[in-house]
Amino acid sequence: MNSAGPVIEARGICKAFGHTRALIDVDVVAGAGRVLALLGPNGAGKTTLVRILTTLLRPDAGTATVAGLDVVRDAAQLRRVIGLTGQFAAVDPLLTGRENLEMVGQLCQLPRRQAQRRAAQLLERFGLAAAAGRLARTYSGGMTRRLDLAASLIAEPPLLVLDEPTTGLDPRTRTDVWDTVEGLVESGTTVLLTTQYLEEADRLAHRVAVMDHGRVVAEGTPDELKARLGGDVVEMLVPGPQLDQALGALAPPRDGGTVDRERRRITMPAPAGAATLRAALDRLDGAGIAVDDIGVRRPSLDDVFLALTGHGAVEDAGSDIARAGNGRRRSGPT
Repeated sequence: MNSAGPVIEARGICKAFGHTRALIDVDVVAGAGRVLALLGPNGAGKTTLVRILTTLLRPDAGTATVAGLDVVRDAAQLRRVIGLTGQFAAVDPLLTGRENLEMVGQLCQLPRRQAQRRAAQLLERFGLAAAAGRLARTYSGGMTRRLDLAASLIAEPPLLVLDEPTTGLDPRTRTDVWDTVEGLVESGTTVLLTTQYLEEADRLAHRVAVMDHGRVVAEGTPDELKARLGGDVVEMLVPGPQLDQALGALAPPRDGGTVDRERRRITMPAPAGAATLRAALDRLDGAGIAVDDIGVRRPSLDDVFLALTGHGAVEDAGSDIARAGNGRRRSGPT
């Protein structure tokens, strides 16, 4: 296993399911001890790419290596060095927390005593030592998710793949997962994260690959992507029936401006800061439009995504995994 180069390197990856092109010439690279986030709505191709990088699918074209191993030629060896956690925790509710981890260790072909030792270490690390002897079905959602992450790390993989790990979680549990991921990265783990949540990518990712309709449409650090929109922006929420009237009064947003009709939100560059805000209010007042909210702020990844794709990151477009079959996830060996 070559640790000198990138942990993940994919070039020209293509994948189709019938007439549907799920991935089109996708390039991504992730360095050691970093978080690469694949950001996009359902159907963007994120999960298809993850399944290729974890050897669960073969690409139609292109090449990819993970931890120096080719995802096609070295698939059997590669499965031993990847931890994979999906949207739904795959723990056995009829086993205790300790038994779940020891079972995964045995599936990873660890000697029995080593599996027991790793289970004890991870239970302590994830704050589950006191609940180690309880059945997993008695765990809260946050505890179950932490146990799931622990299972993915039982064999100390150099790469942890998190496929939308906080989907459906409450805000407190989501924050717990984020704290856990940050701790793993600090200890040297490389993380490939797929997410629909702009805040998640902004907080966790060192680099973000924005995906839409099977393509990577932009890539960079969160700050680099936000810098594409320049400086401050004016954001306003307008009553739905008056949205088009407001656009007419303001003139169509350009040079980084965006319109989110679903959220009734107009965002426009504010090169003059508060003066731009006052001018927008004057135009809207002159058109008889009372905004629900307005203010000046820094651009967000949400603004970037909307500017790049013309829609929000959370979009009911049909999951790309549904086109690939009903695969879920595996912790440890895949």
